[in-house]
Amino acid sequence: MGVFKKISEVRTQGKGTYEVTNLIEEGLAESGFSDGLVSVFVQHTSCSLVIMENADPSARVDLERFMEELVPEDYPYFIHTHEGPDDMPSHVKMALTRTSEQIPFAKGRLQLGTWQGLFLWEHRAAPHHRRLIFTFIGE
Repeated sequence: MGVFKKISEVRTQGKGTYEVTNLIEEGLAESGFSDGLVSVFVQHTSCSLVIMENADPSARVDLERFMEELVPEDYPYFIHTHEGPDDMPSHVKMALTRTSEQIPFAKGRLQLGTWQGLFLWEHRAAPHHRRLIFTFIGE
């Protein structure tokens, strides 16, 4: 068993989901591992990770719209607003979702389902640089 670490940055253009599956696949190829597990971690408190359908974008649009209604920017009781009206809602959305995911791989391929992909979910309106840490454990 060995460990291989890789850091990637993703530039977002504001709210939405950005597929990062290809970045994991690139890291897996670099690792030289065949079988094991990859942990993906995003180092921010206003975005998250989600495994979601990657075939029909309307599934992600529906998820994003649902979350916008669940945690609206005009919620009257937020007090942490010094970075703008989307600041605290982005933290709540991150807390309701995940900042890490683990995906098994076998024979050099991620074991995601046919229609699954890993997405960085940007919760802020402004563009950001987001840092992802991949830790591959395998052989």
